[in-house]
Amino acid sequence: MALSKSQKRNRIHLRIRKNISGTAQRPRLCVFRSNKEIYAQIVDDLNGKTITAASSRDKDLAKTEGNKVETAKLVGKAVAEKAIKAGVEAVVFDRGGYLYHGRVKQLAEGAREGGLKF
Repeated sequence: MALSKSQKRNRIHLRIRKNISGTAQRPRLCVFRSNKEIYAQIVDDLNGKTITAASSRDKDLAKTEGNKVETAKLVGKAVAEKAIKAGVEAVVFDRGGYLYHGRVKQLAEGAREGGLKF
């Protein structure tokens, strides 16, 4: 029996997570994308703590006009701004099993423009 789309994504995500992990010095920037929204978290996997997070559902970003790709870039900038306030400058990017294309790519570019290094 063939795997569903979400099962394929989960397999890819697990394969990615075997190789990358967030530390206190270089936490993991993980992305979750739904059909409507996009979410980003910066996570320290060694301590099991979420350092900061941003999403398209945040009050300041939910009011913005534009399509989902433009919103993803704003979310990337917002998570980078929050991370720099928390003292994080370098991260490991976890695309969450999604293709590095479209909204995921724009979120990464927005985070780079915001000052994160990866």
